[in-house]
Amino acid sequence: MTTPQQISQLYQNLIHGGNYTGVSFQQVLADITFEEAITNVSSLNTIATLVYHIQYYCNAVVGVLEGGSLSAKDSLSFDHPPVTSAAAWEELKTQTWQEAETFANLVENLSEEKLSKEFVKDAYGTYYRNIHGIIEHTHYHLGQISILKKLIREKSL
Repeated sequence: MTTPQQISQLYQNLIHGGNYTGVSFQQVLADITFEEAITNVSSLNTIATLVYHIQYYCNAVVGVLEGGSLSAKDSLSFDHPPVTSAAAWEELKTQTWQEAETFANLVENLSEEKLSKEFVKDAYGTYYRNIHGIIEHTHYHLGQISILKKLIREKSL
């Protein structure tokens, strides 16, 4: 198995399960209701906002992997259309899984050499660094989502 295939597998395990943390993105989101997804806990981001934010950066890297430019801006990474219904929440999750699949496939098909190449410009480091950054970023926010889910459910008891 090539290094890009191994990295893709790590990401897929994060999304679908089978990683060292014993938790996956799909598993955590599976039973979160629309109401829970948009519930504010103090001044923290909502679950729906964090899901959007995670995929914002994933999509930014996908654009580069597909040969495009890097168009993401940190200042826009939390700005998303409001999630106003259960159907909109389900659509956000469906879109997230589709985008995650695209990311995993693009990573899997990279050459070994591409991993050490500059990602857009020197300040951003290598492809390897940015791809692993997506995995780390997703794990980080998945932890936040898991905690928010518990807090929301404790609050409603």
